[in-house]
Amino acid sequence: MFNIHVANEKDIPAITHIAENTWWPTYSPILPSEQIRYMLDEIYSVETLSKAMSDGSETFLLVQDETGYHGFASFGLRKEDVTIYKLHKIYVFPESHGKGYGKILIEEVKSRMRKDHIFCLDLNVNRFNPARTFYEKLGFRILREEDVPVGPYWMNDYVMRLELKV
Repeated sequence: MFNIHVANEKDIPAITHIAENTWWPTYSPILPSEQIRYMLDEIYSVETLSKAMSDGSETFLLVQDETGYHGFASFGLRKEDVTIYKLHKIYVFPESHGKGYGKILIEEVKSRMRKDHIFCLDLNVNRFNPARTFYEKLGFRILREEDVPVGPYWMNDYVMRLELKV
């Protein structure tokens, strides 16, 4: 049995713990370690996460079962187009891969989209990240390539979209 709840500031330690323990195995084969450290420090600082939660730009969801947390996702309206949700983050512990937690998180985001009458979900995924195939299995398709500056570094991404049936 699992539970999904909307995270708040008291959940920030759990979110940063999941990020630390998923980013290294995910990105070490494709990014230099200094870039990973920089991005973790920037994106997952208490200040950055608190701001995203308090200003409403991102809703964070945590998935857990009786053994503890397995992953999280965050989403919100796209700044450029408020008719589209953006999946900002989704990470599941590597040891929990293949157990359905990522799909459960995406299904919860989709449920919330339908309630808000939003029918497109975009995400960015590194072009070399094997998670791309996970997204494709869920129905996402590649829209375009996008290179995103993050401090002195670049993320070389695909922008992918999932369109829900109305």
